[in-house]
Amino acid sequence: MTDRALQEPLSALYALAQDSKFVFGSPLGPFSIGGVQAYVPRFVFFGPYASEDSWRLAFLAGLDHRDHRPSRALLSLMIALATDAERAHGLSLTFFPLLDVAGLHLGTGDRDLGSAWGQDAEPEIELITKDSANQAYHGFIRIETAYGGEEFLRILVRGWGATALESDLRWIASEGAHPFPVRFEVFPPELSVLDGPLGWPRNSSLAPFELILRVPDSWSDEDYEHSVGLVVEHFVRRYRAYQAYGQHL
Repeated sequence: MTDRALQEPLSALYALAQDSKFVFGSPLGPFSIGGVQAYVPRFVFFGPYASEDSWRLAFLAGLDHRDHRPSRALLSLMIALATDAERAHGLSLTFFPLLDVAGLHLGTGDRDLGSAWGQDAEPEIELITKDSANQAYHGFIRIETAYGGEEFLRILVRGWGATALESDLRWIASEGAHPFPVRFEVFPPELSVLDGPLGWPRNSSLAPFELILRVPDSWSDEDYEHSVGLVVEHFVRRYRAYQAYGQHL
């Protein structure tokens, strides 16, 4: 399914999942691509002491098969978590490292998966929409490449939970991403454009938030991967503390 740029880290993660009590490979599908059955890669990570009541986060990458950097960054993060599970103590994390499966199979151009989230969505988006309704994720973390000459990592937070998270998450921008330059933005609910998972139906009364990381196209592969891992790790740590404080644990 994948070319060499993604095959090695994907294979490494599947191998880890076979022997790990925290990581499970559970692809979504199948769906048909030109008469061939395909699946959307999905990995579920249960941190130590995670339960059915744990807070659930979903990570999305690989919205354009021609740009492997978001996928590789997320795969690297998953491998790190698999080897040090305490980083996600008490959390349930689901990873979708490669959404543009059909584009990769068919070698097509831009399928605009970054905005095709509503009606008549592509089959990969339909699959994770159903998964989201079943899992009732509390938040989504999306990794994208920023084009247009930006030279800083842009962290965008939006949704009904964005304002409540703002004070804690700004810490990431000021200290947690060092030495990478960061711009942090919060979109109030009334200004949020629901062109992503926030507009999906859900089986929960709790409105989720979305955290979007946009990494400059000009950055090296090493800086791209390092910055994503650094910010996401700090976010997971702060989010876990935020939830524990809120529940008086």
